[in-house]
This record gives sequence, structure tokens and C-alpha cells, in this order.
Amino acid sequence: MLVIFVITTPKTIFNLNLNSMEIVKWGIIGCGDVTEVKSGPAFNKTKNSELVAVMRRNAEKAKDYASRHNVPFWYDNADELLNHEGVNSIYIATPPSSHLEYAIKALKLNKNVYLEKPMALNANEAKQIREALKSSNGKLTVAHYRRQLPMFLTVKKLLEEGEIGEVRCADIQLLQPLNTKMITVTEENWRANKNISGGGFFHDLAPHQLDLIYYFLGDYNKAHGYAMNQSNTYDAEDIVNGIIELKNGIQIRGLWAFNVNTSASKDELKIYGNLGEIKLSIFGNQVEITREGISEILNFKHPENIQFSMIEATVNYFLGKQDNPCAADEGIRIMEIIDSFTS
Repeated sequence: MLVIFVITTPKTIFNLNLNSMEIVKWGIIGCGDVTEVKSGPAFNKTKNSELVAVMRRNAEKAKDYASRHNVPFWYDNADELLNHEGVNSIYIATPPSSHLEYAIKALKLNKNVYLEKPMALNANEAKQIREALKSSNGKLTVAHYRRQLPMFLTVKKLLEEGEIGEVRCADIQLLQPLNTKMITVTEENWRANKNISGGGFFHDLAPHQLDLIYYFLGDYNKAHGYAMNQSNTYDAEDIVNGIIELKNGIQIRGLWAFNVNTSASKDELKIYGNLGEIKLSIFGNQVEITREGISEILNFKHPENIQFSMIEATVNYFLGKQDNPCAADEGIRIMEIIDSFTS
């Protein structure tokens, strides 16, 4: 057994077995708030998966995260984590502005990548990541984790089984006040900074909905939309609306507004078929199926570590045990729709 001790930064008091080739050994770049519960703990809970190292620019916070989550190594420099020999897979959990840089560096080192959504600042950057993937031995999965949650798997199954007949159209509405509670609170509100997020709260939340449309109903043919900054509270658009035509002819309409009164808040996706409709809350836990005026409500409880199932599927993909749960090509398609709405 090979045992390695780190004697320079990062500081560590743990021993680590690095010999196994059957285990995905993770390093997290950006161990911030989103990794505390949603994703971070799932890497050690998943079979054949270990969280080996974490990185954050603030050394004290990186050290604290490693201590609290029992992670052997911590860094305050991304390159040092990327070059850690005991890490074969990288979870990029930073804001979108650094996804391109870190993904390409990881792929050049032939390391696997689990990349947070949105995939990058825009579709052009996402395509550059795909190009890097072509010449790498590493694999890449985009973290559109709702695909693996039981609630959304159930909706997909209902649609595939024709529960509401042939799907004709769908309507997305996400209406929130300026200080929406849907956004993870951070020290710096980077999601409202277009240079860091790509385009405000829309870029942070809409990928969930647009990816589920893709996952449920198929690829798109054309997309067109409008976006503007109505309230001038920050430098990004706070209202976006768009129309999507899927390749199968299904029509999609979407409206995202982050400047309405709290009483007008809404989180709803409606999918209409020739026999009925399905209504659900993308950020909630309820699905309502209606046929011939009769409704049935299904309630779901999401796991504490909400990305667990997606991370499990990603680990199995990295180990060659299943197909990619969300490939780069799919992530690019979502970025293209986002760009068509906001450019």
C-alpha cells in the first residue's frame, strides 16, 4: 500500500490510499456554499467514489471545509489541485466565468470533469470545452442533476407512456421578486454580475427548466427571445421571454421575470397534450396530472444531497458502467437557447 503525506501546503493530517483504479477520486474546485449540502457530501456517499481534495481561493475557508467534511487535502490554488496525482476527476463548482479555464486544464491533464451548469458563460465557450474533450482521455458530464431526481424521472415516464396523449406545447413561467430566495446566498452576489454569471438570475435558474424541456420532449429546431434590464438594480437582464420550436414540432413558450412583487411569485411548467396536461414546479416537489377534468397530485421528497443521484450516475459513467447522464453536446444545446434569448 502506498501512503502519501503532504508536507507543504495544503496542510493535512490524513493518510490516503491512491492505488485503486476502480475508484473515482474527486477534487472540488470552488468548495463554496453550493457544495455544503447539495453536492459535496454525495461524493463520499456514492459507491466507488471518494472526495480527496478541495480548493477555494480563501485558504482558511478551504481548510475549514476540508476539516468539517473530513477531506484529506485542501488547496487555495486550482492548479495545485488539478496536478494532485491522487485526483482523477474534477468537480468544477465555481461561477461560470471560470468554467472554460478549469475544464480545459483538467481535460488536458486527462482528468474527468463534472461541470456545474450553466456549462459556461455562453455557447461559444461551451463549444471550446467540447473541442478540448475530443483530444482528452478524460470524460465530461454537465451537472443538470434534476434529470436524475425521482420527480422528474416520473414526469418523463408519464410522457413516454402517453399519459396526456401527444404533446402539443409547453409553457414555462418563473416569476420572482428582486430578492428571490431561489438564489443561494453568497458573500458576493456574483449571479447578478453579468461578467461572472453570463447574464443574471436567468442564467442561473433557466438552465434547469430548459434542460428538462430538452430531456422530456427532445431537441430544438429554432429559438428566439427578448431580454432587458427593466429595474436597473444590477447590470444583467431581469426579464426574459422566448419561444422554442422543437424538431418534433412541439412549441415551447417561456417567461422569466426577476422583478415582480412577491405576491406574483410563480414557478410552473405546464405540458399540454391532446388528452390532458401535466403541471409541475421545477423548484418544488409536486406534479399534477389532469385528464378529462380529473386531476391527480403526486408529491415527492427530494434527497438532502440533491445531486446525489446525478453524481452516482456520473461516477458509473466515468467507470464505464453506464452512458453519460448529460453529455457536453446536450449542455451546448441549452447554452445555445440561452444565447438566442439574451443576445
